[in-house]
Amino acid sequence: MVDTEVQMPDNEPIPAPAIQAPQASPIASLELAPAWHTVVLIIGILAISIAGSTGLTSQRHSSNRLITYAATAAMELLLFGWVLLGLWLRKVPFRTLFGTLTKGFRGIAEDVAFAAVFWMGSMMILGTIGLTWTVVEYAATHKGMPMHPGQPIEPSASQKQTIETIARLAPENGTEIAGWIAVCIFAGLIEEAVFRGYLQHQFTAWMRGSAAAGVIFSALMFGAAHGYQGLRNMVLLGVFGVLFSLLAIFRRSLRAGILAHSWHDLFVGLMLALLRSKHLL
Repeated sequence: MVDTEVQMPDNEPIPAPAIQAPQASPIASLELAPAWHTVVLIIGILAISIAGSTGLTSQRHSSNRLITYAATAAMELLLFGWVLLGLWLRKVPFRTLFGTLTKGFRGIAEDVAFAAVFWMGSMMILGTIGLTWTVVEYAATHKGMPMHPGQPIEPSASQKQTIETIARLAPENGTEIAGWIAVCIFAGLIEEAVFRGYLQHQFTAWMRGSAAAGVIFSALMFGAAHGYQGLRNMVLLGVFGVLFSLLAIFRRSLRAGILAHSWHDLFVGLMLALLRSKHLL
């Protein structure tokens, strides 16, 4: 047998260095799924968005709202199922998508509070950007601002079309409200898991651990996924995606973002339904 110990002058034995197995690439270890899996997901999201922007999914009649809600929920589940497949391929635990969730009533209460503050703050930011967009667009198309300070700025034709498209999806009766609530819960949970839990993580890994790159690219995908809402809303939702990503990083989990996302969709739908019932849309 070959002696693997080296004798020092003081006769103290020193163990021979152990042979270590090669380390896996740190970038590869950060990925939640194979690259091809993410590329397929991105292509699918963009295809759905393009279909929506060309009117294939946005032109709905009121009698088809429940069908639209069911189709939307099915599509969300399909995206979520594809993400879960990617995790399974890499043997990544399901809970990894959602980060570190603080247990107990206190943890839930904190996320509810953060979600409320986040939503109000983000509405102020998006409202400011949206108003600026409208003013600039009006000035560009009308060669100047309104002559009188109190004169309202009429939204452009594209903005009116976007409002009408979204308003057609808003519920009208109790059954549709129940369906809308279910869709909002699905959207809040699944879209946060897909865009902030999966894509943000993947983009960060691909960009050698750059959190900023993960935030930006996942936000771009989030905005691009809403083609049926028009360019203006896609930009605003891209900014919204950045804010959601920052919230996820700050809280180290998706729970606050899921709450804020679901509440936002629910609030918008119910407000549009109310305005339509008052014949204001």
